[in-house]
Formats: sequence, C-alpha cells, structure tokens
Amino acid sequence: MTIATYNVNGIRAALRKGLAEWAAEVDVDVLCLQETKAAPDQVEMEELTAAGYPHAAWHSATSKKGYSGVLTLSKEEPDLVVEGCQMDVYDCEGRVIRTDHGDLTILNCYFPNGGQGDERQAYKYRFLDDFLEFVVELRKTRPHLLVVGDYNIAHREIDLHAPKRNETSSGFLPEERAWMTKWFERTQMVDAFRYLHPEAVAYSWWSYRANARNNNKGWRIDYHSYPAEMADRIARVAHLDDALHSDHCPILLELKP
Repeated sequence: MTIATYNVNGIRAALRKGLAEWAAEVDVDVLCLQETKAAPDQVEMEELTAAGYPHAAWHSATSKKGYSGVLTLSKEEPDLVVEGCQMDVYDCEGRVIRTDHGDLTILNCYFPNGGQGDERQAYKYRFLDDFLEFVVELRKTRPHLLVVGDYNIAHREIDLHAPKRNETSSGFLPEERAWMTKWFERTQMVDAFRYLHPEAVAYSWWSYRANARNNNKGWRIDYHSYPAEMADRIARVAHLDDALHSDHCPILLELKP
C-alpha cells in the first residue's frame, strides 16, 4: 500500500499548478493533503477524480474561511470516515481527518503553527498535549495506526538547515522537540523516514524567501508516524521534492502487505 502526505498550501492554487496531473502520475493508494484552505463546494474535484481518486474525505475549517483544512483522497472507498479529533477547540480549524482502510487507520493532520505569536504558540502546545492523549487512546482500539501530515516541528538538528540560528524559532523550540521525543515514546511509533534513513538529510518545507528551495535551506516538518511493532512493514519512504505545487514537498510511504 502507498500513502503520500502533502501540505499543498491552498488546494485551488495547487490545482492550477498541475496537482491533479501529478497525482495521476504518482498513483498512490491514499493521498493525504493538508492546508487545503477551502471547503468542498469551493473546489472543482473532477480533475482529481479523473486522476484516479474518486473518494474524498474532507475536514475544513469553520472558524475562518480559506484557512487550514485537510483532505484525504483514495482510490478505494474508506470503511469509515471521522472528521476531527472530537475536540471542538481544534476541530473548528479543520486539523484532523480519520479514514479506515481495512485494519489500517490513517489520521491526516495539520498541526498548528505557533509562529504568529504567543497566543498561537500556547494553542499549539495545548493541541500537542491533547492530541497525544487522543492518539494513545485510539491506538488501544486501532493499533494499526498511521499518523501523517504537517507536524510543524523539526525534531532533530539534522532536520533543518540552520539549527543553531533557529533555537528560538517556533517549530524548533526545545519544548516542541521534547514533545516529539515524547510523542514517539508514548504512542510507541516510529518516524518512518528516520527508521529507514537514520542520518539522511532531507527537507519537506522551504521558505519562499531568499531562494531557500533552490539552495536547499529547508526544514523537515512533515512525517509518517507508524507503529514500532509493525515497522518491518515499512518498505520505502521518499521525499518527492521535484513536485512544485507548494512550499512543501510530498512524502511517499510504501508499506509491505
């Protein structure tokens, strides 16, 4: 099974840049998109349906138009779709969509960005703590759980191009990095990319400023978290950095049967 995660930074803009054609070419079983910045009735889905993804599970923000939002596209219809993490304070921002595919549950997530000031950073910390407990509980009934998306945190120094310069930046704060360590310990999951590539340098987001992408001055903030006890099923994880529809790149995960 193949699952890709991709923060498209606005699905309507990404479609204008050829997202549907790329989706047809990459041909994954499940495509998890974040930061759609749209409601379903604002998007012409025919292109994505024609690209091979007839099933769409949306969770859009209700608190603000054109903000946040997640969308899971799939070739086969999910057995179950659940919007949100059942906490209104986060669900109003359209941050989580769950789809079940046989025994596999996928949580497609867009974690808050704390870069807009102290209030949003505090909101991010609350989300991190509450979402962790939510996933720990979910794992008890759905042990084959995959949590993908934009976590808005670089875990280790290797995960961004200038760690010393960013020690006080949201996304690389000591508290956020400690939470990532706790996340993998408490959920008993692994970072799928690091499981296969312990010391590889790969980024998933680049600022639009200072020609950062061409100079490969980026951050790795997009992840697939997968159960440690099933980690031998991780066959491949690839950063598809030739996809240019967004300031992020998609990441492809291939699981063995």
